Amino acid sequence: MRRHRITGVLSAIALAAATLAAAGPAHGATPAATTQAAGQASATAGETPPAEFGTDWHDPLTPAPPVARPGTRACEVTLAEAQFRDFTPYQGNYTPPRGCGSDHWAKVVLRLDGKVKGRQYDRLGHLSLGGVEILRTSTPQPSPDGITWSVEKDVTRYRDTLARPQPVEMLIGNVVNDTYTGVIDVKVTLTFYAAEGRTGPTGPAETPDRVLALTSPAVTTPRNTERLLAEVYATGSGGGCEEYWYMTTPEAAPYSCKAADGPYREVRVSVDGQLAGIAAPFPTVWTGGWSNPFLWYVTPGPRAFDVAPVVYDLTPFAALLNDGRPHRIEVSVAGVPAGQSGWSTPTNLLLWQDEAREVVTGALTKHEQSDPANSSRWTPAGPTPGAEHRLDTEGGHRLTVAGHLDTSHGRVTTTVTRAVRGTSVHRWTDGENRDALTATWTDQETVTRGTTSTRTARTYTMDGETTLGAGDRLRTVLSLGDRADTVTLRGGRQVDASRLDDRYTGDATYTANVPRDQRHAVGTTTARYRLHGSAAPGGCYDRTVATAQGTVSADRRRC
Repeated sequence: MRRHRITGVLSAIALAAATLAAAGPAHGATPAATTQAAGQASATAGETPPAEFGTDWHDPLTPAPPVARPGTRACEVTLAEAQFRDFTPYQGNYTPPRGCGSDHWAKVVLRLDGKVKGRQYDRLGHLSLGGVEILRTSTPQPSPDGITWSVEKDVTRYRDTLARPQPVEMLIGNVVNDTYTGVIDVKVTLTFYAAEGRTGPTGPAETPDRVLALTSPAVTTPRNTERLLAEVYATGSGGGCEEYWYMTTPEAAPYSCKAADGPYREVRVSVDGQLAGIAAPFPTVWTGGWSNPFLWYVTPGPRAFDVAPVVYDLTPFAALLNDGRPHRIEVSVAGVPAGQSGWSTPTNLLLWQDEAREVVTGALTKHEQSDPANSSRWTPAGPTPGAEHRLDTEGGHRLTVAGHLDTSHGRVTTTVTRAVRGTSVHRWTDGENRDALTATWTDQETVTRGTTSTRTARTYTMDGETTLGAGDRLRTVLSLGDRADTVTLRGGRQVDASRLDDRYTGDATYTANVPRDQRHAVGTTTARYRLHGSAAPGGCYDRTVATAQGTVSADRRRC
């Protein structure tokens, strides 16, 4: 990607992430969310694309389904409204609505509406309520004529936070000057849907009893906690090369982004110094990624606008935490060079309490892990002109923890097994005029609680190549995948299942190192989002959005 030569196209997320990291410390199911062009129910299909990108293009959109909403009474609250020109956060106050119930709502949906025009990098943003992060996002890069976009997210699980007045803080760190003219204008609302009846889609949603922001490692949890999850909004997006952590190389290899132990990364949670959870980070590509913003103007990569947190089940440690004393819960990213910044890991704790017990006791009964594996083998390029360097990397780790709790409804044993693995082949030429990566990450998790067991198999893929050829024509061809299969068994019989398959492919070319109006850019993209099973509307959702030179060339819905 030749970051030292290709100017004016790389993401400036590093600046935003530094501020975000200072603002806070730090899978089950991915939160339901969708991004659509503002004011458009669906994109217009069959537009005739121009010969090359012009000064305007279609507003950003994704093929993901909209957040399902119950048909009950709704109340809307404006959470934030701001224009971001620098690194000054928006600060305000939130008061729960009065007309839709006091706290046990059927659903709460967050919506961000944004607009920006001129010239601007992609920027990283976050929104917190009472210190609890409820949204992490990034922005699209604008056209000279301007774009609008929106993001929706189901935030019902933060009911405990939403039920009380809270301070609001939002930041999309930005730089505005004579060159980068885009002011990021956003409005964020919450829509509350009243619960009607006791059960079903219009009844009160099942949510945690408490939500705690992990603003420091020391935390004291309620003594009657019977279930505990941690969600970590982990993003490698600051500190220079950690935005591209999957392409870093050991010191010996002649590449512009270095990491002593290579590109393998793993997000870990510890309790009082003992490893409590492991996960593979999602390889997010922001909207300036792979040196080619023309890939992302209309269809962003998976999760770029709605960063899903990594979720850990820490219930086996609940007995240790229920003693009423402060304990240390810490998040780290294995593989990051010592002393180097670049990762932000704001963390929330979600707790369920046993209302019939003041204190829930128990024990951590099992803790087994494999030795963490991480190896990178560099093969130098040969003497032939155009010969490639090659870095083969493989890493992995496995952890099993178990514990029991003596609750008011009997002894409940929870066992969590998680295995993560990453493999990649990175090829590049001297000078990095050709730079390619093929990588796969897997994250397999089984959580057994009593007689119910949920197995989730996640697979993330990246296969791309950037070349800088004659006339400084830069071409990027890239495919991304985000897949998850989830099966729930009760008493050995399957009671629930879902499958997510979110894929993106793109091919874009432009002339580098020239003014914007001389780039003669062309590009096509295809984004397809498929969801089957209980998590999908009607059991099946399948939508494909294709673009060419910034126009929507196809918008197909199946199922």
